[in-house]
Amino acid sequence: MSELPTIYRGLSGIYVDSTAISKVDGEKGILSYRGESIEALAKHDFIEVCYLLLFDKYPSAEEKAQFHYFLISHSYISEAEEKILRSLNPNLHPMKMLQGMVPLLELDAQITHDFEAEMADGLIVAAKVPALLAAYHQICLGKPIIQTNKELSFHASFLHRFGGKLPSDEQVAILDVTQILQMEHSFNASTYAALVTASTLSPVECAISTGFGTLFGKLHGGADQAALEMAMGIGDVADVENFVTTALKNKQKIMGMGHRVYKVVDPRAKILKPMARELCLGTPFEKTYLILEEIERVMGVEMNKKGKNIKANVEFYKGPVFYALGIPVNYFTALFAMSRVFGYLAHILASREDNVLIRPKAYYIGK
Repeated sequence: MSELPTIYRGLSGIYVDSTAISKVDGEKGILSYRGESIEALAKHDFIEVCYLLLFDKYPSAEEKAQFHYFLISHSYISEAEEKILRSLNPNLHPMKMLQGMVPLLELDAQITHDFEAEMADGLIVAAKVPALLAAYHQICLGKPIIQTNKELSFHASFLHRFGGKLPSDEQVAILDVTQILQMEHSFNASTYAALVTASTLSPVECAISTGFGTLFGKLHGGADQAALEMAMGIGDVADVENFVTTALKNKQKIMGMGHRVYKVVDPRAKILKPMARELCLGTPFEKTYLILEEIERVMGVEMNKKGKNIKANVEFYKGPVFYALGIPVNYFTALFAMSRVFGYLAHILASREDNVLIRPKAYYIGK
């Protein structure tokens, strides 16, 4: 009988390719896009960071204007797309809606596997995602959809169409930063899933749809919704310690705590936590924020007893930020998708330069 080979379940710690798009250093708690630290990126405009991610340089004023115009011009819902949205069950989760709708979008280019055509198709998908979310939200509320206002910025337009009123500059700035933080994260589960699909030379919209389906999982993008729902379920700061100790005793996962890659504090959480605190204190969202903060504190104490250093990740404090912006809990992960789609596209296009079909082996242990 042959010796069992080394099995790397989940591909943990295995290098499957190289990338110049983003760097994640889990030991030091460092994240960068195209060599720019996440701390520096968070001070830039969202459109500038999208452009950097895709083209490996910050845009000139003219390039930025053209890029924004392309996105905002394609951020609309056609009659055919609206008809499909209206046919869906209004109780369908927005992430399922996205995964199903993206391959059905009306794209300008044909499937030619030409780089520029795929870039255009991918950007049209990225532009359509906020339009789909806003339209679906309005339809589920029984209201008419609001088409894009080309005079507004990318996120101002989304917040206007989603919530039905013009957002403040502060709200747009907060959404800009939050979306920059979650735009890209190297070969995470959903990006790699999208790359598996792309490696078959499937069209870009199908690869993006694969990414969205993977992102929906609670062990990935769905942790933001799960963490906030957990905090709301606890109800009071005084009940946190009992909740955490009971959960740990029963080996239940505390959503949003710890990260598969980061061995120290998630650098994105260090930026987002103070934003969440400032946004929520003194508002109806204060209690929920303080519950989350207490969960992190108690978890830290309990994990220290076991010699572990567990901190909140970016998903943990993202919930109260979105909630304070008027985003319902079930749309949190969909807003994650609205940003991460640019990361998917960057990786998909990079893979086209030297495409290899992803086809791993499984060691047979049956009869």
